[in-house]
Amino acid sequence: MKNTKNKARILIDCTDAKGLVYLVSKIFFQRGLNIDNNQEFVDKESGKFFMRTVVSGDFNANDLKTELGRVLPSHANLKLVIPKKKKIVLLVTKESHALGDILIRHSAGELDATIQAVIGNHKTLEELVSRFDIPFYFVSAQGITRSEHERLIMDAINHYHFDFLVLAKYMRILTENFVSCYDKKIINIHHSFLPAFIGANPYKQAFERGVKIIGATAHFVTSDLDEGPIIAQNIIPVNHRFDWRDMQRAGRDVEKSVLSRALSLVLNDRVFIHENKTVVF
Repeated sequence: MKNTKNKARILIDCTDAKGLVYLVSKIFFQRGLNIDNNQEFVDKESGKFFMRTVVSGDFNANDLKTELGRVLPSHANLKLVIPKKKKIVLLVTKESHALGDILIRHSAGELDATIQAVIGNHKTLEELVSRFDIPFYFVSAQGITRSEHERLIMDAINHYHFDFLVLAKYMRILTENFVSCYDKKIINIHHSFLPAFIGANPYKQAFERGVKIIGATAHFVTSDLDEGPIIAQNIIPVNHRFDWRDMQRAGRDVEKSVLSRALSLVLNDRVFIHENKTVVF
């Protein structure tokens, strides 16, 4: 890469060792780079070190990455990311709230990503997507097996080069084979009642149990259903004045805000996956 006055995000995770922050910062200083932002964390249970640094100045990205690699422990994970809009593909079913929120943020320039396409297993949301001039693919699951349906979904997905696949209330369980093809690239949003309230209407079940909080969780998808590394969560209080429809409306608002927050974190390279959890800067 040619020399350029630009910004770079330096992402490091490795075995912890004394002086890592000093050694890395020294390279930035010697190269005349400015540290715009720096955050680090040590997981004492595993002895892992995490660091996210934003630098600016004149640099050659390849040379800078090579030099940083020389001072880090062996087997360190090192990424140098030049900030730019990432690319995402959305999977949807029938619920419009998560998709609609993302489409509006994208249209307003508030989403640091480009939506490549929306793929649905129903046609319900095609008209909504068409208003934003984004390609919509309908892939029916009728009359075919789950694996056959997923192959058709993958055929549509693989027309695009993308960074993340976002399940915007996509209501089908993904197989291990599908998930493994997009390891650490699939982001899901769901209500936080799982696994206590499973089924078509968890809010009605929650109402019948008299719950006092409702919430949402955004996480990376793994082969273990809804048990992948958590990116963002939030809750809101409810009380006896809420019927199940009120809870559902409130829950959808939480789902939108949590998914938006999770996407912002991931798109800006603020999330490190460590075992089955995350370090979020």
